[in-house]
Amino acid sequence: QVQLVESGGGLVQAGHSLRLSCAASGRAVSSWALGWFRQAPGQERVFVAAISWNGNTDYADSVKGRFTISRDNAKNTVELQMNSLKPGDTAVYYCAADNGYRGGYLPDASEFSSWGQGTQVAVST
Repeated sequence: QVQLVESGGGLVQAGHSLRLSCAASGRAVSSWALGWFRQAPGQERVFVAAISWNGNTDYADSVKGRFTISRDNAKNTVELQMNSLKPGDTAVYYCAADNGYRGGYLPDASEFSSWGQGTQVAVST
C-alpha cells in the first residue's frame, strides 16, 4: 500500500504560480505512474497531469503549456508546477499513484489506485 501526502496549496492571484508536492511512503514508486487530479465544488474529479515510470508525461488540454509535472524517484516524490494560474484552476488537487497506468492517454480517476487527502488551491481574480 502506498501512502501519499500533498503539500503546497494555497490562495494566489490570477497569473501567479504555485508548486504542489506529493510525498509517497510505504514502498518505492519508481516503477509506478504518478498523477494529479483536481475536483472543484460540485464537480467530478478530473485528470490534470500524469508522469509514467519512464518519465513520459500527459496533460489535460486545460493546463497544457501552463503546468509541468515532474518526479524524483530518489525522494519518492512528484511535483506539479502551476504557472499562469486562472480562477478556473480553483479546486482540491489530489496526488495519485498506480502501477498499471502506462501513459499515452488521459486517464479516468478510477484508473489510479492510491490517493492522497488533497490540497486546496484557490485562484482569485
